[in-house]
Amino acid sequence: ERLAVIDAARANLEALGSQVHSLASILGNKQARGAFGEVQLRDMLADRLPPDGFAWQHTLSNGTRCDCLIHLPFPPGPIAVDSKFPLEAWRAQREAGDDAARAAAQRRFAADIRKHVDDVATKYIRPGETAEGALIFLPSEALHAELHANHPNLVAEAARRGVYFVSPGTMWAVLGTMRALMRDVRLRAEAQHLRTEVARLVEEVSRLDRRVASLKRHFAEAQTDIHQIEITAQKITTAGARIEAVEIDTSSPTKPSDDRSAGGRGGLNRPTQDMRAAG
Repeated sequence: ERLAVIDAARANLEALGSQVHSLASILGNKQARGAFGEVQLRDMLADRLPPDGFAWQHTLSNGTRCDCLIHLPFPPGPIAVDSKFPLEAWRAQREAGDDAARAAAQRRFAADIRKHVDDVATKYIRPGETAEGALIFLPSEALHAELHANHPNLVAEAARRGVYFVSPGTMWAVLGTMRALMRDVRLRAEAQHLRTEVARLVEEVSRLDRRVASLKRHFAEAQTDIHQIEITAQKITTAGARIEAVEIDTSSPTKPSDDRSAGGRGGLNRPTQDMRAAG
């Protein structure tokens, strides 16, 4: 049973050794190391930022291409990220067998860092196009810690150029801050859009109020006209009633008889005769 446990532990150690060897192979090859750092960075960005929050292999106006450009609004502006840190001199100083070799490796390491920082600052920091700073992504926490512990002057010099070193852990925190900034910008944009829509709504309500007031005036005028029409109709009705109340004799007149006609003629002369007799 103990032999089985020992065999299992040995198998685990062999597997771990194989993984360490694979990692060393990756870190020993510049192209593979860059791909390894880019994969790490890509996974972190995909986890922390929205899909439209960054772009890979973005070409700037000067024709240079950065590994990644994080889209941040001004200020601070889009931030370029480089993931190809020179590890050859760092590995050389760790593997140096004596102090002289270690000192030479440290000088080479410092020179490589300065050159890389200068390249990043010159190529990736573009006034009016990008932020006033850029990031160098280090794929190892140990490298990041050693750089800050043993080469603080290089870190400070890079910061003066606007270039900052980030490890997977610090990059995670930085991306969290960037995500909060992006969210805040989106919320402010949505709030501005909401204020614009509310202003339009208030304008429409004011327009509706004016139209309602105009409609009320028209209704009042129409009501007055209707009242006048009712008065006129009442007058016409009253006049019609009076006309209907008048009795009109529509029967034909009676024809007088001949005697009455004769008498009538005599009657017509009788007053004249009477007048003559009286005279």
